[in-house]
Amino acid sequence: MEDVDIPKPLLNQLSEYWYGFWKLLPQLALALIVLGLVWAFSKAVQWFLDRFLRRARMRRSLIEVFQMIAGTGIWLIGSLIAMTIVFPSLTPAKALTALGLGSVAIGFAFKDVFENFLAGILILLREPFKLDDFVECAGNEGVVEEITIRDTHIRKTDGQLVVMPNAILFKQPVTVRTSQNLRRAEITVGVAYSVDVDAARDVIYDAVIRVDMVRDDVRDVQVFAKEFGASSIDFQVTWWTGSKPVDIRASRDKVVSSIKRALDEAGIEIPFPYRTLTLAGDTKEDLKELMGSRSG
Repeated sequence: MEDVDIPKPLLNQLSEYWYGFWKLLPQLALALIVLGLVWAFSKAVQWFLDRFLRRARMRRSLIEVFQMIAGTGIWLIGSLIAMTIVFPSLTPAKALTALGLGSVAIGFAFKDVFENFLAGILILLREPFKLDDFVECAGNEGVVEEITIRDTHIRKTDGQLVVMPNAILFKQPVTVRTSQNLRRAEITVGVAYSVDVDAARDVIYDAVIRVDMVRDDVRDVQVFAKEFGASSIDFQVTWWTGSKPVDIRASRDKVVSSIKRALDEAGIEIPFPYRTLTLAGDTKEDLKELMGSRSG
């Protein structure tokens, strides 16, 4: 087997690399020690923030945000120190310039990711809604189960889970249905034209306040004659109950049952819709013949 001759220029280059490595080895070791100290310091700061903010009763998701920001800042400073140790000619200003140019390129590549990240931080800081709130946004309605830096988990009433990017929740209107303990519900009740309006109003009002889920102790029940319907005088009935969707549905069920029972007991008719048909002369004759042939 023949020996392979290595060109002299390449051999000289490899020798220079080897010599440069041994010459740089103490600086590399010192940089690794610095990075180890940075890691330990970052963990200590994050542990302190966790203990301190927990005692301040801050939400877990917001604690993680502060821990991440503190850890990122410490690692950034530590990395710059380690780079200047390994490469003495590299000043912090030059390193920050290179980091800034790289950040611009990364920002364009991960625009949506950073947008959701910043939106998540603002949502956690401002807290427009919180866990277990019932919200509606962009056609999705449900209970907030989890708020992370990037997205928010919303459990719909039919059991499906919607993972919604925070940028959508930040830029689009969000309806928080449980921002207060009470919410107003309403129905429309129609009575016959022959019924006394004031008497019907009193019967409906008494029926609503008898429902245990109606919070008439906090907000008044309102019964107003709304309009002349096609076959009835319509009343708009509003009351206040719990703000959760199940509270609205349950109270509406009980209010409808109570009003129907009270109107029946008072002898007040809830009329069916009816229509009056006007027929031309020839059509009347044709209809009479048709009815006569059927009766015959």
